[in-house]
This record gives sequence, structure tokens and C-alpha cells, in this order.
Amino acid sequence: MRRVVVTGMGALTPIGNNLEDYWTNIKNGVSGAAMITKFDTNKFRSKFACELKNYNPKDHFHVKEIRKYDLFSQYALIAVGEALKNGNIDFDNLNKDRIGVIWGSGNGGIQTFQDQMKEYCDGDGTPRFTPFFIPRILVDIASGIISIKYGLRGVNFCPVSACATSNTALIEAFNHIKWDKADMIISGGSEAAITESAMGGFASARALSMQNDTHETASKPFDVNRDGFVMGEGAGALILEEYEHAKKRGATIYGEIVGGGQAADAYHLTGTHPEGDGAVLGMVEALREAGLSPEDIDYVNMHATSTPQGDKSELIAVDRVFNQRKSLSLSGTKSMTGHLLGAAGAIEGIASILALKEGMVPPTINTTEIEPDFKDNYDFPLGKAKQKEMTYAMSNTFGFGGHIASIVFKKYN
Repeated sequence: MRRVVVTGMGALTPIGNNLEDYWTNIKNGVSGAAMITKFDTNKFRSKFACELKNYNPKDHFHVKEIRKYDLFSQYALIAVGEALKNGNIDFDNLNKDRIGVIWGSGNGGIQTFQDQMKEYCDGDGTPRFTPFFIPRILVDIASGIISIKYGLRGVNFCPVSACATSNTALIEAFNHIKWDKADMIISGGSEAAITESAMGGFASARALSMQNDTHETASKPFDVNRDGFVMGEGAGALILEEYEHAKKRGATIYGEIVGGGQAADAYHLTGTHPEGDGAVLGMVEALREAGLSPEDIDYVNMHATSTPQGDKSELIAVDRVFNQRKSLSLSGTKSMTGHLLGAAGAIEGIASILALKEGMVPPTINTTEIEPDFKDNYDFPLGKAKQKEMTYAMSNTFGFGGHIASIVFKKYN
């Protein structure tokens, strides 16, 4: 069996524009929520989000590149660049035919689509679309851009499973390396959906928090007073590599992926199954592939968006799999980053790997009163991180359409 390890990571998030700052702020329980600055929210019901801080495309890209790339592709390139740097990867000394890119996004170039259509509708009806309109909006284009930039000729595609997208991408990358289809794959996800159309649409679907006056604490997973998720943006990149290939080039190994499970709720367009049926299947399949029992898992980074139905159904599913084991630690890092949609699994996978590496359970912030039926069933570190020696962590992601993707990570010794 070919083992798959993680040898590089990069993060561009609402609580840190690089891996170090992101992880430091996770450990310190920093909220990334603030009032939206990207557009006028006067007529919007939800007026806040977890935006990137101090992001200027001109700090990273030539003006010609800015014209070609939507924000979600820009975010992808920045996170990938960091992952390659801390992975100490020199492509000139590697076989690029055996290196691929599997990169995801839930919404792709939604900002470009919105802006161009608004310009067309507000004009005289003359179609004056940029020649980069189609490439900028394609959900798969970030994967292609990464491949082109580094000359990588291996497997290249973009899975889309809404908010389960980057976990799906990681599982696909894991599988392709296991199947001996590649030796290294750049994987992860990026999202840039803090736009009028996305915020308006999610608000109409009653998915967003409306706690404008207390926005910094609005993302409160498991809390009885939660009322919806807080939109986030950014990217997370992970370099997945076959173990012997990594050892041969002297790579630093951050952690190992040992199992992935995918399933479907087969229940509702946007709502999770009330008994967590799909989530149970995904978690059980991830455990089966990893060759583990539920008792082996030390920590679960929950999907935990802070929606009333979603959090409860996930807790029910965890009960069904882990049987109310009080030593199992659960946390929702979206309480800090907000919900990065298609990029959520990538940054949460990074948090899970670093949690294992440092022996530290990330906290859930903002939550003060956990759902009474579950509060005594598990270990919920609230407000601050908790030191704990761990070997295995699971990361869950669920998406509109009933998509389920769960991953099991192992500490690398």
C-alpha cells in the first residue's frame, strides 16, 4: 500500500494571510468577523463576514495577471506558493509528468460573473465582456492556472461538491497517489464569495447569521443561540506526496492521510439529514479505509457551520459513530475563520494536521451554551486551546446537495 503524506501547506485566511499567522490565531481563539468592506451593505440583511485582511492583488501579481485571474484564482496561487516554499519543492529536480493538481472551489469566479453581468445590464445592451470573462469564471480554472504556472503535466481537475469541495479534492488526490497515478499532487481549495450575489442568495436561503450588532461572536457552533453561518474567504493548499518519494528528497513530513469517506444525505437541496445519515456513512467509510475503530480517533474538526439544523444533525451523527465517548475532543474552527465554503476543508485539514503535530486541540470560540442533549457527551474546548497528545484526527465537511466528505489524518512521528 502506497502511503500518502503531507509535505507542504499554505494558508490565506480571514485570521492570517500565511500559515504561521493562521495557526497562531487559531490557537489564540481570534475571530475574523467584521463588517463587510467589499460593497455597500445598507440594503442587506446580513452585513458582516470574515474577509481577508489587508489583501491587495498588486502586492502579489502583475497588472496583466490581475486582469486574467478572478480573486479565487489569486487566492489559490498565493496559498500554493507558500505550500511549495515551506515544502522545499524544486520542480526542476522532479518528474513533472508524475505531479498533478486537484484543486476545488464551490463558486469559482462569482465576483467576475456578477460584475460583468451588472455592467452589461446597466449599459445599453451592448455585450462588452472582457476576453477573460469565461476563463475567469470557470470553477476549474484555478487548477489549470496552477498546473500552467509550474509546468505540471500530471492529473489535473476540479471536483465540485459545494462546501465539501476541498475535502473531496484532498480525497481524490489521496486516491490518485495510492493508485500509483501520481507521486505528488497539489490540492486544496479557494473561495472568494463575499459578493452581493452570494451574500444575498445565502441570506434568502436563511443560511447566514443576522447578528449584525454582535458580529464578532456570531459564529457560535453548537450553541443554543446560533442562527446561521458567517461567510468567509481565502484558500488552503496542501502538498500530498507518496511517502517513499518524500523520504527520498528529504522532505519535512507534517502528517499523513490514512482514510477518506464520501457519501450523500440524499435528502434535501440545502438541509442536512436530521439524523445525520450521510455523515454517518462518510465517517464510517473514512474509518474503514484507515483500518481504525471509532475509539482510535482523538479529535474531530467538525463541519459545524453554526446553522441550527446543520450543527445538530452533525452532533447526532457523531453520537451514532462515536457513541458519546467523553474523551473525544470536538471543535468548530469556523467560529474563528467563518465558513470558507469550498475552501473550508483545506484550511480545516491544515488545522487538524497541526493539532496532531503540536498536541493541541483548537478551541471553539463564542459558544457559551452547548445544545443540552450533547454538552456532556464529548470534550468541547471552549474559548481557548487544550493541550492533548493525539494520534488521529478526523475532519468533516458537508455541502449543499447532500455531499459528505470526511478525512482521517495521522500524526507523523
